[in-house]
Amino acid sequence: MLNIVTGKWWVLLIRGIAAIIFGLLAIFWPGVTLQTLLLFVGIYFLIDGVSTLFSGIAHRKEARHWWAAAIEGLAGIGFGLIVLITPQLSALVLLFMIGGWAVITGVFEVYAAIQLRKEMEGEIWLILGGLLSLLFGIFVFIRPGAGALALIWLIAGYAIAFGVILIILALEVRNLHKSLPAGV
Repeated sequence: MLNIVTGKWWVLLIRGIAAIIFGLLAIFWPGVTLQTLLLFVGIYFLIDGVSTLFSGIAHRKEARHWWAAAIEGLAGIGFGLIVLITPQLSALVLLFMIGGWAVITGVFEVYAAIQLRKEMEGEIWLILGGLLSLLFGIFVFIRPGAGALALIWLIAGYAIAFGVILIILALEVRNLHKSLPAGV
């Protein structure tokens, strides 16, 4: 097994390079990155919807509640078409959902910290986390374009960091492979 893994060190290297390239493309062309992600989401919704609809209809004789799967499939098809036809609106809706989640999470974290104040020390960290979530959510609502850009940059940063880690791992695996006796 070790020989199999170490013998294909270059696969890790290619994956790392690809991740770094993706990250750099996301930084330099964030609009294209967001459009591509939305395209994939729309296609996924369509495929999932069609297959769920097909499954529901195919089992209509055996399953009493086949119609639930059929409705779910139709909803998936509908959402897929909406994302593909109006990607800008879909991105905005997604950002507002993220912003809403951040605001709600922030409010409840601050509330929980205030309630926990009597029972524990260090509640300031929960308050700070809640305030950070709250401010991020408000920022997304006030400046949705900047929120989208920040999200793309987070994805880009992750991709670049992951790519660097994979390249380092590939080089380590290559060195290990060179040090193994033949046939191991």
